[in-house]
Formats: sequence, C-alpha cells, structure tokens
Amino acid sequence: MSIMKSVKKIPGGLMIVPLLLGCIFNTFFPEFFTYFNGTFTTHLWKTGAMPILAVFLFCNGTTINFKEAGVTVYKGCVLTAVKVIVGMLCGLAVAAFFGEAGVMGVAPIAIIAALANSNGGIYAALAGEYGKATDVGAVSILAINDGPFFTMLALGAVGYDVPINTLIGCLIPILAGVILGNLDTDIRDFCKPGASMLIPFFAFPLGAGLTLSSFVAAGLPGILLGVLCTIITGFAGYIIYKVLRMENPALGAAIGTTAGNAAATPAALAAAGIISTQVSDVATAQVSAAIIVTAILCPALVTFLTRTRGHMEPQLQSE
Repeated sequence: MSIMKSVKKIPGGLMIVPLLLGCIFNTFFPEFFTYFNGTFTTHLWKTGAMPILAVFLFCNGTTINFKEAGVTVYKGCVLTAVKVIVGMLCGLAVAAFFGEAGVMGVAPIAIIAALANSNGGIYAALAGEYGKATDVGAVSILAINDGPFFTMLALGAVGYDVPINTLIGCLIPILAGVILGNLDTDIRDFCKPGASMLIPFFAFPLGAGLTLSSFVAAGLPGILLGVLCTIITGFAGYIIYKVLRMENPALGAAIGTTAGNAAATPAALAAAGIISTQVSDVATAQVSAAIIVTAILCPALVTFLTRTRGHMEPQLQSE
C-alpha cells in the first residue's frame, strides 16, 4: 500500500490527514482515550501534541544557521503584524458598521478572535514542507498572537499583560536547537529528519482535541468565518510576502488559520465582563468551526499558490 504517497498528494497532507483522523476519532470514540488515560496510547494520540511539537521546533532550530537568524526574526515579525492588524481591522470595521450582533450572524468578537490568531502548528508544518528553517523558526515570533491579548486590545481592554513567560518558553527550544546545530554540524544532520517526520505525530493529537459537532453548533456563519479567515488573512500574507520579494510568497498565506486556543477567547472576554455570555456562546461555536475549516482550506491554499508559482517560473525565465 502506498499510504505515504497518497497522503502527500493531498494539499498539506502530512498535517491535515492525521489532524482530520484525530478529529473524526475523537468525535465517534470520545471515551477511548479516557479508558487508557495516563498510558502511552493517550500520550501519543491525545495529549502529546505540545511535547512533540516542541521537539519538532528544536529539530528545525538545529538547521538554522547563525548567519540567517535575522531572517527568521524578520519573517516572524512580518507575519505577526499582518495577521494581527488585518484581523483587528476587520473585526473593528464590522463592529463600527453593524454593532455587537455583527454581519450575517458572525459577531465582531468572533471575527477578531479567529482572524487575529493563527495556528502555529499548521504554519510550522507548511513551512517545514515548502520553506526553509528560517520560515519554520518564524513560528516563535508568530506565537505572540496566541490568546486573547490582541482581541482585548482591539476592544479597548486596558491593562491586560502580555504573558512574557509563554513567549520566552516558545523561543527556548528553537534557540537551543540553533545553538547546538551551529556548534556541531553532526547534531544538525542528526536532527534534520525530525523537521518533517514529526509532523503527523503532533497533527493527530491536535485533531483529537476537536469534534465534528463544531460545524453543527456554529452552522453556516461559523463555516463562513473560517472561509473568510483563510481568504482575507491568507491572501494578505501572500501579497505582503510577494511585495517583500520573499523566496516563496505562498508561505505568507500559511497564516490563514485559526488557532485551537482561539476558541477560549470569547469565554475569557465574557469572564472579564467585556461581552455578554450569550454573545460568548455563539462566538465560541463559530470560532471552533473556523479552526477546523481553516485547517482544511489553508494548506490547500498554500499548496495551490506554491504549485502555481512553480508553473509560472519557467515561463518567466524564458522571457
């Protein structure tokens, strides 16, 4: 059976196939991992996403040359700025013209939470598949949009502190990899396969944290939110990367996702008294749907743009 070849034919297959399998499994067999709680089975396919992702980031860090470190920070800052600014502006524009109820059933809070927060795991997987180590390393900067900080900032919540310890904690595995990889090239060669091999292993447990019922709860507004997130922020990143003449502009579109933790943002805002519980419940369902929709659409968009670029290059060179 040519399982690997079949998976790789699917846009972003190394990430999206195991993620969807995890989601489907968790939907129909939610008690399975509870039965094996605390065992290797649970750690591998339910709760192990973050440790495996940390190893993945370390392995990518070993492939980064010190001379290219500045490029990594530069790419991360560009992507973060595009994602946060575009997401905040879209949400604030809807709030200004349509109020708290939003447009077409999508609330402003849901728009900001979904559009201003990107899935670092999917970005890292796409960057690992189509980019360089400097592209993957940019996820350490991109992590700054995690959580409700920018959403609260957009809604005028004053005095909310950025979790600096979280940002530093995200950087350390990559920095450790960079240092060791530059001190010893044998370490770099040893860890290099992990930059792609580990992708399916953190994708499945990420999916196992979701359920297909998110689509039913959110309805069409939630699906629409996911589609708009990929189109608006994905193409915004692509255009900026193209203007800046990045080697593969398609990777700019890899920010067209919504992170899993974004689903908790509406509840955090409701707890702070910024929005009502009713609005929070609706927004949570919509953001949850956007998480799954963008996980499917964004890899497809990045793959399409990458292949389109590949087809165009020979024509440009012949001219």
